[in-house]
Amino acid sequence: MRAIEIAEPGGPDVLRLVERPTPEPRAGEVLVKVAAAGVNRPDVMQRQGKYPPPPGASDIPGLEIAGTIVTAGADPIGCDGRVLAAGQTVCALVTGGGYAEFCAVPAPQCLPIPRGLDPAGAAAMPETFFTVWTNLFERGRLSAGESVLVHGGSSGIGTTAIQLARAFGARVFATAATRDKCAACERLGAERGINYRDEDFVEVARELTGGAGVDVVLDIVGGDYTARNLEALALHGRLVVIGLIGGAKSQVNLLPILQKRLTVTGSTLRPRTVAEKGAIAHALLQYVWPLVERGVVSPIVYARFPLERAADAHRLMESSEHIGKIVLTVE
Repeated sequence: MRAIEIAEPGGPDVLRLVERPTPEPRAGEVLVKVAAAGVNRPDVMQRQGKYPPPPGASDIPGLEIAGTIVTAGADPIGCDGRVLAAGQTVCALVTGGGYAEFCAVPAPQCLPIPRGLDPAGAAAMPETFFTVWTNLFERGRLSAGESVLVHGGSSGIGTTAIQLARAFGARVFATAATRDKCAACERLGAERGINYRDEDFVEVARELTGGAGVDVVLDIVGGDYTARNLEALALHGRLVVIGLIGGAKSQVNLLPILQKRLTVTGSTLRPRTVAEKGAIAHALLQYVWPLVERGVVSPIVYARFPLERAADAHRLMESSEHIGKIVLTVE
């Protein structure tokens, strides 16, 4: 099969198209003929040598795919308890191997492609939808009537979080780098897009909540944002850290955590067990997939590139010019 491999740590040009053996599905797995694969920040970090795949995972980048099952190992039980079979179209979260013509996937991590979506749209969903659901709703406990501040609102994570939070009855505010990106966040359901280059998101969040602060902050930045996030939170607020674009270290004043009885949490998705990911998939199938099929929530695909142009897709990702997701298509 054709696949994209990382020749060595470096810039986008280290991504090269090669021939690799087609993987064979093990027990509990299915082999998917890939039609499209999502491009994500962790792919860029892996290419740079900063995010190695976990033990046992493919060294081929790519954490989400959509396509058609062509064969299966023994007992390929999906997230809903049903047996998966050849011919079914699915999208799936994977630990690696997505940038290829075929990918072996644990059956519990597969979801049916929602009605009305093409493979590119479906491939843009697993990584962000799994991440947002488990962090914003399970760890962050966001509920109807509460407020949430989403950092990086125009990113794949951000566009997903805005739509899901709004769909489940929360007030949503989002930060972004430009006026156009703030406007895009508002079109997706954010009550207010906050241009972090011109405005202090702490002050705006307090103003929009009558001085109380927001109930949840979903943060992909880390670093210097941490202390300010604590300031922006309301009594019993929850800070959920899912990315470290701004750095892994921060110096904070712990007093607000005590005074406001705050919760600071976070998680990574890639190293989790198949069972844990399968449980998230089941929750998405139950609570989120109906919203997608009704058009209430949609993946936002900004650009599509053929597989052999993976380097161009990474250049666009690193430029941060995009709004939503970037997808590779496999002919």
